[in-house]
Amino acid sequence: MTETADVVVVGFGAAGACAAIEAADAGARVLVLDRFGGGGATAISGGVVYAGGGTRQQQAAGVADTPQEMADYLREEVGDTVSAETLRRFCEQSAGMLDWLAGLGVPFDARICPYKTSYPTDRHYLYFSGSEQAFGQKAPRGHRVLARGTSGRTLYARLAAAARDRGVTILPRTRAERLITDADGRVTGVECRTLPGWARPLHRALHRLSVQPGLYLPGLGRALHRPVAWLEKSYGRPLRIDAGRVVLCAGGYVFNRDMMREHAPGYRGGLRLGTPGDDGSGIRLGVAAGGSTAHLGRVSVWRFVSPPSAMLDGLLVDRDGRRAGDLNRYGAAVGEAILRAPGGRAWLLLDAATLARCRRQLWSQTLWFQRWQALWLLTFGRVTGPTVEAVARRAGVDPAGLVATAGATVGPPPYTMIDVSVRNRTAYPAPMLTLGGLRVDEGTGQVVGVPGLYAAGRTAVGICSRRYVSGLSLADCVFSGRRAGRAAAAAVFAERRSGRGATGQDLGGPHADRA
Repeated sequence: MTETADVVVVGFGAAGACAAIEAADAGARVLVLDRFGGGGATAISGGVVYAGGGTRQQQAAGVADTPQEMADYLREEVGDTVSAETLRRFCEQSAGMLDWLAGLGVPFDARICPYKTSYPTDRHYLYFSGSEQAFGQKAPRGHRVLARGTSGRTLYARLAAAARDRGVTILPRTRAERLITDADGRVTGVECRTLPGWARPLHRALHRLSVQPGLYLPGLGRALHRPVAWLEKSYGRPLRIDAGRVVLCAGGYVFNRDMMREHAPGYRGGLRLGTPGDDGSGIRLGVAAGGSTAHLGRVSVWRFVSPPSAMLDGLLVDRDGRRAGDLNRYGAAVGEAILRAPGGRAWLLLDAATLARCRRQLWSQTLWFQRWQALWLLTFGRVTGPTVEAVARRAGVDPAGLVATAGATVGPPPYTMIDVSVRNRTAYPAPMLTLGGLRVDEGTGQVVGVPGLYAAGRTAVGICSRRYVSGLSLADCVFSGRRAGRAAAAAVFAERRSGRGATGQDLGGPHADRA
């Protein structure tokens, strides 16, 4: 069985949806396939989009920001992962990108969070989502989608609806297995396996059953996911899709244990932020077609100690009692510092006054998933002592080193120490995601060395491939997805005008999920 499209998008999260929307708006006939039902890591994320340079929400909140200030800060995080020109373009287009999303029905809000937090409550939707304050910047750029609880599902739902409104054809429960290339190495299509209609509801139910346990209990998640893979293998039917261009938006590889062992062996014990679809399949498809990768060893591991925000007034130390990092930095920078500490261990020292402030802030500064974690840390997850020396001994930290580091900066006793090591998984998991991917042309998103193939989101090297701050991955998914969708459609039409072949078959068929 064969389908045909101008542009085929593999993966239907934020990057895939944005690529499909832009390609459709350019006039291309677009087909999107997804191994599951769409959404990917976007739908289970916090729904934060990093944007600045004077967004409507910043202006409404009285926040002054410019693209140059945004670029000055992001250069500290991005390094040389992308060129200065690409970073400049990202920052200059940032406010317009948020307007574009709003035009698709994605809601935002201008209420600023007045304290530093890992994720704001339902009262606040604009916040310092990175390390801006540590670099002397005064503009919050974390734009959380307006929704109760974590907002990623709302972001994805609006993008998916916009794609369907444009006539994009969606093939759910369809797994890409191989890219088709011609004699010149140009990608001309995708070989897939797709489930028949009767098997799709069962596949959907089994997948949903495995996602949440897979985040917190990887072993259980893998066990629950085995029937999903069995169903695909047993009943998946071969499907060939001929394409003018192909865009890979299949996520990262945090759920692929072999790739994690090969490229990031030092990252163990973190909470894998993603779904079973983040198995590196998009990256591997691109490599098999002749593409190359970069930054696959870059993994973001977050160790947030707030909310409550008073936790940031504590002292982060290693097992020798020495300062282990700057709590004013974003959680990924703190996580990196902890991993570099001796033995990968770190503790937070609080005096009695700071602990009391933490407890007072607990209910007003947390959402439910933050609250149970903070409650555990402030009760069962701590040790106490009447002196700094005593609490250090109870925690297993060098007393003399801690006394020398703390000096006269600590307040009244008793003292509390909390184990904040990344590998402390008891009720305190550290989220992580992979950042590297396929090398792409920064102007078009075409996979380097592979004509006909594009990549976006966490399948590709992008803005956040060196260091992550909240909202930067979703912002890059929008930026790179739109770029790839526009470029892929333009290439199809340029080829058509040159008379070197084009696709033209109707996209109907038993597998289509039409609007």
